[in-house]
Amino acid sequence: MSTLGTIAPGPPVNGRRGSSSMAMRSASWRVTDRIGLGIAWLLGLIFCAICAAIVLFLLIEGLRFIRPSMLVTNPRAGFTQSQTGGFLGPMIGTVIVALIAIGMAGPLGVAIGVWLAEFGRPRAMARIAESTIEMLAGAPTVVLALFGVLLFESEPLGFLSVTNSNGVVFGKSFFAAGTILALVALPLVVTTVREGLQAIPDHVREASYALGKTRIATTRRILLPAIRPSVITGTMLGVGRVVGDTAIILLLLGDTPLQGVGSAPLLSTLRGTGSTLTSYIYNNAPTGELNQPNKAYAAAFVLLAIVLTLNVLVDVSGRRARERRWS
Repeated sequence: MSTLGTIAPGPPVNGRRGSSSMAMRSASWRVTDRIGLGIAWLLGLIFCAICAAIVLFLLIEGLRFIRPSMLVTNPRAGFTQSQTGGFLGPMIGTVIVALIAIGMAGPLGVAIGVWLAEFGRPRAMARIAESTIEMLAGAPTVVLALFGVLLFESEPLGFLSVTNSNGVVFGKSFFAAGTILALVALPLVVTTVREGLQAIPDHVREASYALGKTRIATTRRILLPAIRPSVITGTMLGVGRVVGDTAIILLLLGDTPLQGVGSAPLLSTLRGTGSTLTSYIYNNAPTGELNQPNKAYAAAFVLLAIVLTLNVLVDVSGRRARERRWS
């Protein structure tokens, strides 16, 4: 009788097991498991092909129609596409809305994520907060936009939106759009912060407590610096979600030239209206009111470049964080 036992797979090499052990394990799979794996691979390849087709289409059409003058001129009235200017104003509007939204969602998301992961007291309130975050993550943006219109048309907040000479409050402004868009970005920030804190081993906290640090001091001086990459990732993902929204922009900001309300510089911008790249694309699409597809493709190319850049930054920051963690 042989004294050799079952050969166990060897230790991981560079984070992966050897190809022979993988082949041995896959060879022992049932037929149904192999079929399921093949379907998963097929669906993944189809998904990648669809994404690549979208990117390539917008890349080709965008490079075909974009001109440097479009980046430095504002939209204007005209009979032909060459007379209607560019989309400098919508680009500025996109930046303003993104700054307002992330300026609200960033600190609030970090605070909520830290509270849920490290404290969670009282438990009933923590469960309500978790359910609320999940609801916001799955809520249609058009529903949030309608809520924002009702909110900023009300008397207490009406001064933060556009009002005509007759005193009618429209509920539209950069502040209104940025506030509701902050609700869209909030779940992403909360989730990444919470996952980052949960990934930190408990012995790190115990070592800090053994040195006499309180829970608040441990969170502020040790845990938060450790999850800085997670905070950056959540913020960038939130920005990508914000700049790509259309429903909230159309209902709470409209599609007008960039204009302020009042004489105070900052408050004038917050109370003012304008447009973003998404509303510009919507109106210039072949099915839109202006029907200028060349401008729509060019603006879509710029918006896609912004979103892809944010995704690359998220990927790079995540890789660097993992390298520091395992180095």
